[in-house]
Amino acid sequence: MSKINKISVLIPCYNEENTISQVIIKVERSLLNLNIDFEIIVIDDCSSDDSLNKLLDLKNQNKIKLITHNQNLGKGAAIATGFKHLTGQIILIQDADLEYDPDDYKKLLLPFNEASADVVYGSRFLGGGKYVRIHFFWHYVANKILTLLCNMIANLNLTDMETGYKLFRYEKIKNIVIKEKSFGFEPEITIKLAKKNSKFFEVPISYNGRSYKEGKKIGLKDAFIAVYCIFKYAIKN
Repeated sequence: MSKINKISVLIPCYNEENTISQVIIKVERSLLNLNIDFEIIVIDDCSSDDSLNKLLDLKNQNKIKLITHNQNLGKGAAIATGFKHLTGQIILIQDADLEYDPDDYKKLLLPFNEASADVVYGSRFLGGGKYVRIHFFWHYVANKILTLLCNMIANLNLTDMETGYKLFRYEKIKNIVIKEKSFGFEPEITIKLAKKNSKFFEVPISYNGRSYKEGKKIGLKDAFIAVYCIFKYAIKN
């Protein structure tokens, strides 16, 4: 098993002025505690609030690499842009909204170090995280349905396909072209990695989900897009 020498954290950001600075602080602190080389790459997806100004301040402090979009393209497009600029062996996707806790990085990386993992997903439903905020019953139901459909197509047994914490070994994703610009990225990358016979692992994580009043963005439309993408990538690459 090869030792991890560098990790790239990709943070897609759109209108997260209230959380982005705190997220970067927490991410940096967690990575420093791992005693590993790292880079933090933030892709601002044409935010219309003060997110970009906060990110420029962080860039000037040499905290992050900053990439900007001239128009709002979506989470999948932001991650695809980030893939073009990373240099780490392991890629970790971190949302900019504080729903996911960077203190979980150590256990998320464990399967790469101890079990030659290709892909690791952080699961909100395995149990064993420090905490999980309870709300949005229908989001839970939709997640379970989407995960079941994706498992059927990809021949996996994931508990949380829609998780924000996704980690990949660079060798497995370097030739994958991300086509979905929005939240359809989640099933797309899962199915494409499964088709490459990747070794998947799940790790229990903490989760502090937001309400719509607090800024949550994903909605019913995204669930229908995800269903479409599951069947779309079942028959094409």
